[in-house]
Amino acid sequence: MAQQDTIAVIGAGIIGSAVALALAREGRRVLLYDRAEPGVAGASYGNVSHIAAELVQPLPSPALLFGFWRELMRFGGPLDMPPRQALRMLPWIRRFAVAAFRREAHTRALAPLVQPAAAAWERWLAGIGRGELLRRHGHYEIGFGVRSGDVMRRQAANMKPLGIRTATVPAEQMLALQHAAGAPIANGLWFQDSAHLTDPLAAVQAFAGAAREHGAQLIRAEVRALLASSGALAVITESGSQPVSSAIVCAGMDAPALLRPFGVHAPLQAVRGYHVDLPGQSAFIDAPLLYTNHHLLVTPLAGRLRASSYMEFADSDAPADANKPALLRRKLRALGYRCEPDGPSWVGARPILPDYLPGIGRVPGAHRLFYAVGHQHIGLTMAPVTGDLMADLVAERPTRLPVAAFDLRRFGRIATND
Repeated sequence: MAQQDTIAVIGAGIIGSAVALALAREGRRVLLYDRAEPGVAGASYGNVSHIAAELVQPLPSPALLFGFWRELMRFGGPLDMPPRQALRMLPWIRRFAVAAFRREAHTRALAPLVQPAAAAWERWLAGIGRGELLRRHGHYEIGFGVRSGDVMRRQAANMKPLGIRTATVPAEQMLALQHAAGAPIANGLWFQDSAHLTDPLAAVQAFAGAAREHGAQLIRAEVRALLASSGALAVITESGSQPVSSAIVCAGMDAPALLRPFGVHAPLQAVRGYHVDLPGQSAFIDAPLLYTNHHLLVTPLAGRLRASSYMEFADSDAPADANKPALLRRKLRALGYRCEPDGPSWVGARPILPDYLPGIGRVPGAHRLFYAVGHQHIGLTMAPVTGDLMADLVAERPTRLPVAAFDLRRFGRIATND
């Protein structure tokens, strides 16, 4: 394929596949690169499938900054950050701390990308004839114990000024959950504007397949570098060099190395999550259930339930911690799910920037190099909206939502030899 008007999209996870589809359906010539089949190699494969339209606030906050220790695993929380890892992460942590005091402004930037997520997913899936993948049933937060009612009332009060609609779960709807968990007291909150997918991998593959139908080409190759010369770009793989007119980096934890030669600093940190699947089990409610006491999210997928937890700060290629899936399974049994002590599990790295905002923008310079990276825990949620924004940027038209806050230049520039 010739260079002229050819766009390389690097990474075929949910973000890259959405970007490829957005571009291809506008008639652009797209090369979608990944070392594996779409959705298989990165975090998209293990997604818990929750369309989190309620997560409009980035995680860094003064309350978390000064009370993070309460979230550590040793105190029953989901956070695993060994001291040695924390020392290596000090520059990232400093940026996290600064972002904690900018949460209000960052929420104003992030919310427009998150709140319309379920509607965007519905529109995109209808457009490719795969509407059956989406369930717009909201999600539920469930708490047990005498204080659970107060917790839910505070949560509802916190959501109201953010424009997040909630409703108290009727007592009769809680009975099956209470009985399964052996909990005499339970309270719940329904978030009616969120949603879930019945198979996150199938959704990635549906986007990539639809992009192919619009003329995109999937190339199974590991991209080792991007090179610029005289305003043009070349994609370097193990099999050679492919000239392109534009490139978009959607490569997860591989993105910093691809962007660094262009002076772009993308301080991504791998924050790993774990999941276990429960084949053949029916859901208590056909919607994701967040058990607040247990820091556990359970989502009904096609033919199985998927349970996920943990924020493990570690290198993306570090060995998996066998204790975490085992603990997940113990929690599930305690909540009344049929769960064997052993079974298949998954661990994957979410690429996260320290302010918990994504990186969406264009690299300054004559070359047409773009990026869509660092979507933290809600890459699945923001994928269609991000695809639309990248199509706007590539077309050099006004973006339908503001993206200035997501420019990676907020982290400074790396000196190059250019």
